[in-house]
Amino acid sequence: MSENEENTSKNFIEEIIEEDLSKGKNGGVVHTRFPPEPNGYLHIGHAASICLNFGLAEAYNGMTNLRFDDTNPVKENVEYVDAIRDDVHWLGFSWGDREFYASDYFDKLYELAVALIKKGKAYVDDSTLEEIRRMRGVPTEPGEESPYRNRPVEESLNLFERMKNGEFPDGSRVLRAKVDMTSPNMQLRDPVMYRILHKEHHRTGNTWFIYPMYDWAHGQSDAIEGITHSICTLEFEVHRPLYDWYLDQIAEIDPGMVQPRPRQIEFARVNLSYTITSKRKLLELVEEGYVDGWDDPRLPTIKGIRRRGYTSNSIRYFAKKVGVAKRDKVSELSLLEYCIREDLNKSAPRVMGVLDPVRLVITNYPEDKTEQLDIENNPEDPEAGTRAVPFSRELYIEADDFMENPPSPKKFFRLGPDREVRLKGAYIIYCTGYDKDPKTGKITEIRCTYDTDSKSGEDTSGKKVKGTIHWVSKADALPVEVRIYDRLFIDADPAGHKDDYKKFLNPNSLQIIETAYVEPSLKGVKALDRFQFMRKGYYCVDPDSTEEKLVFNQTVTLKDTWAKMQDK
Repeated sequence: MSENEENTSKNFIEEIIEEDLSKGKNGGVVHTRFPPEPNGYLHIGHAASICLNFGLAEAYNGMTNLRFDDTNPVKENVEYVDAIRDDVHWLGFSWGDREFYASDYFDKLYELAVALIKKGKAYVDDSTLEEIRRMRGVPTEPGEESPYRNRPVEESLNLFERMKNGEFPDGSRVLRAKVDMTSPNMQLRDPVMYRILHKEHHRTGNTWFIYPMYDWAHGQSDAIEGITHSICTLEFEVHRPLYDWYLDQIAEIDPGMVQPRPRQIEFARVNLSYTITSKRKLLELVEEGYVDGWDDPRLPTIKGIRRRGYTSNSIRYFAKKVGVAKRDKVSELSLLEYCIREDLNKSAPRVMGVLDPVRLVITNYPEDKTEQLDIENNPEDPEAGTRAVPFSRELYIEADDFMENPPSPKKFFRLGPDREVRLKGAYIIYCTGYDKDPKTGKITEIRCTYDTDSKSGEDTSGKKVKGTIHWVSKADALPVEVRIYDRLFIDADPAGHKDDYKKFLNPNSLQIIETAYVEPSLKGVKALDRFQFMRKGYYCVDPDSTEEKLVFNQTVTLKDTWAKMQDK
């Protein structure tokens, strides 16, 4: 699906950027950044942010930095860094040589913090975090100043240097900005700038014993990199006054560092129905075994979405359809599914796969004969061509394509006793009999005859039948495993249940079909190759596949079957 569809009106961020450009602000430059914390795997919400930041820069001939906000060594590691790089590339974006880390600026940030202490705008506080929280109070009443707030500058400078050198234990001291303990905005009540952490960093090793807080590192990193528009999610709206306060102080210390001056703009994060995007909760699901790793196709992680068979184009289209809002909302999972259907309908080759097989014997077809039938690869793509599919006396068809006592022909167009259907790309067949298991009542074999004059493309029989069903030749069929995925939760808003969210996990979110069959043209396919199984849905090859047995993941059904179920 092309990204240049509909929605030609500007969103509010584009309006801000165009106003800045019209005024010649920032020298006519648009420079954005995507600043993930390398403490987990990215999810669909991050994907929307990636598309927004890189998309804005592309639209206005600007640049986007990939900057890792690696200020918390307790939770960060190289595994996440590598995964994030891979995800951004997969979505189709490049940052060139502009890969940065907050840790690149640790020396500069420390230098600036020292300058703030000298200005009387920061101080070392010996209070515990519990005491600091208590003294901050509530928004409707002024906070209580720390007894260390007016500590002499030289004393704070000495203690801060000793904090840096590792002389004090974790949690014993912090560096706080001296802003306004009476502000109704709690972010301005002398926020913590540095805490002590004796923890090895994935890039700087054991060089540092103090690490900057996000609010201190973020805006200054933007300024160092020359970011013009710092796009954040809505929860950072209350942080913006602090973002600007820090920049004001730095502009007095080093005016050139804040040219251009970054502008923080907030937009609503993308949430998805029937799933969660909380990193903490996703981690719980992984570590407690509710899902099979970060790339489980039921998860909203980019890794999981990719493994399920979604394309990068469909995710970018989804981000465009969701748009940019000023207030949080939950996007329907059905919209995401619509986007992948639109993409795969045009790009995915059609093949035949039988998920619930029943044997069908064409009694008047020669036992030793196999013919190759030409079947189109994709009717939506005239350049896709055809493929040869073997046809023989014994086939597999879907069990639900046969009904022992079918309703009227106006309601059931498939096979039944004394009924005719066309086999896709092949012949018209007529049911002459069937067998079933006397204990279970399950159909075990269907017998038919075929009309020799009814071959597709050469039909001279004069017959007209409404039903067409898919099939695979029993002798040539490839046995495969198929994994059918449903929504991870049965509640549309599991995040709304807070700590009880796991009570709403869908016990039927994964169904494994151990023996299905597909046509032999799929032999040799690669991991993540995508196909439409005719009349069934879209599927992709799972990385678990081996030479001995292919495994397919259901990406999405042909239609929104969930919506139909909800309407009943």
